[in-house]
Amino acid sequence: MPTKVSVKKHKKTSRQTKGLQTSGLKKPVRKTVKKVTQADIDANFAKIQISQDEAWKAIRETQQAHKETEKAIKETQAAVKETQKAVKETQKNIGGLNNTLGSLVEHIMTPDLPRKFKQFGFSFNRITTIKYAEGVYAEIDGLVENGTQAIVVEVKTTLRQADIDDHILRMEKVRKHADEYNDKRKFMGAIAATITDKSTREYALKKGLFVIEPSGEDVKVTKPTVEPRVW
Repeated sequence: MPTKVSVKKHKKTSRQTKGLQTSGLKKPVRKTVKKVTQADIDANFAKIQISQDEAWKAIRETQQAHKETEKAIKETQAAVKETQKAVKETQKNIGGLNNTLGSLVEHIMTPDLPRKFKQFGFSFNRITTIKYAEGVYAEIDGLVENGTQAIVVEVKTTLRQADIDDHILRMEKVRKHADEYNDKRKFMGAIAATITDKSTREYALKKGLFVIEPSGEDVKVTKPTVEPRVW
């Protein structure tokens, strides 16, 4: 009959327990899983809804900005068309003004003009509608002349004081040009205009210039209030 061997159970000592702890083995830690509530779900949906609302708001603002840009472009295009129309009208008016000025020159510089000056003791036998002083001198709208005298006529639609001063400077150039070509004639000046106010007319007359103005279907020549200036 076999002999029974008794086995002694040994309790772990504190040293053995310490050895297990220092060996790096740790007891597993159980993590607590947070329970998702209906409130959490509702909060997340609310956040998503806010983000969508902000996105749609940005889209609507962008669309509005595009509409305003398109409106501004259309307004600019309309303004450009109006400007182009105004330019065409201006060009048309300038063309009409040039035609009016040309007609004025033809109307004033008629063969009858020498007879108008005859009342002041002048005897002119030639009239030139356009004559250009050579070089860098002056362009002349009209010249009433004879062998010893000549009157240089400047034509304007509306007469201004600056036009009178410019014509006096023109007369100086005409005189210089005549001297260079040994032209001994005496030159006088005249201003012709369709529109002339009283003060400007008087200014021209005091400067020794003749003033020529329309009078019905004819023209009227006014002698200077002083002795006609001679160049």
